[in-house]
Amino acid sequence: MALHTKLVETEAAWESFLAQRSEANFLQSWKWSEFHQKLGKKTFAVGLFDDDLQLGAALSVKEEAKRGKYLTVAGGPLLDWQNAEHLQVMFDALRELAKQEGCQFIRIRPQEIDSLELRQTVKQFGLQESPMHLTADLTLQLDLTKSEEEILADMRKNTRYEVRRVEKVGVEVRQSEDPAEIQVFYDQQLEVAKRHNFVPFSYQFLHEQFTTFAQDGQARLFHSYHEGKLLATAFILFYHQEAVYHYGVSTADNDRLPGSYACQWEAIKWAKAQGGLRYNFWGIAPQDQTTHRFAGVSVFKRGFGGQEVQYLPAHDLPISAGYQMVRSFEFLRKKMRKL
Repeated sequence: MALHTKLVETEAAWESFLAQRSEANFLQSWKWSEFHQKLGKKTFAVGLFDDDLQLGAALSVKEEAKRGKYLTVAGGPLLDWQNAEHLQVMFDALRELAKQEGCQFIRIRPQEIDSLELRQTVKQFGLQESPMHLTADLTLQLDLTKSEEEILADMRKNTRYEVRRVEKVGVEVRQSEDPAEIQVFYDQQLEVAKRHNFVPFSYQFLHEQFTTFAQDGQARLFHSYHEGKLLATAFILFYHQEAVYHYGVSTADNDRLPGSYACQWEAIKWAKAQGGLRYNFWGIAPQDQTTHRFAGVSVFKRGFGGQEVQYLPAHDLPISAGYQMVRSFEFLRKKMRKL
């Protein structure tokens, strides 16, 4: 049988392939698909095959926004990006799927390091850089194979001081896998959104995501407290030996205490104990973009050390003529949101 694509029907088959891909992360996991289905979205687990041997994967989610319908492939497709034939078959399949679903374009953000060669490759297949991001493309990743002493030594001096101050001032950290605690996280996120002027995630979005991954022990909350008052919370996902600091909130009481530092340090130590290889602080703003709305939290994250990893930014594959209107609208929105 010639090279072909088909939908993968079972979690076992899908995860078996992803286990072979070192670059795979939670964005292409079966659980990520289940999470989006709980939000009422359609998902498609597209596999690339040569006979019965799976060679590639592209978990796609259909988004239905006011500006139009489109497919997203975050953290994928997972395949050999040096193989033009594999890419052609996969993109042809995604293009046909998008047409069937009435989509105007496909947005991808591969789990591939950005390079001139890769940009030339995607351009050959008709993709163009997107006006908006699709999940974090500039990330900060900490090597968990190092000892705790080495990790501390690699921290910025001020960060190391705050981590060590945690015990001195009596900050305590509690871990939880209880989805009921997402309500408090959501309420605090609303307060943070007001202070920093961004659109918060819905309660359903946070609750369903946490619940879906927590079923397999892949989601955990780290809360820091001082004298019974909540200081900060870190929402951590753990998949494929990688812990991801996906979301975080802090309270006004955290301003004078190292609650956020306490959450991160406990999460790092926990991830190491689980056999984690990386601790991913997730998205950061470029260092030269001091007016970026995430510039402040990026300074906090960079204090822990680690390596900055730049993946290929989101790229779009136009499907219909309506895409150009969407593109213009998104450029304007990006400017207004200071992204």
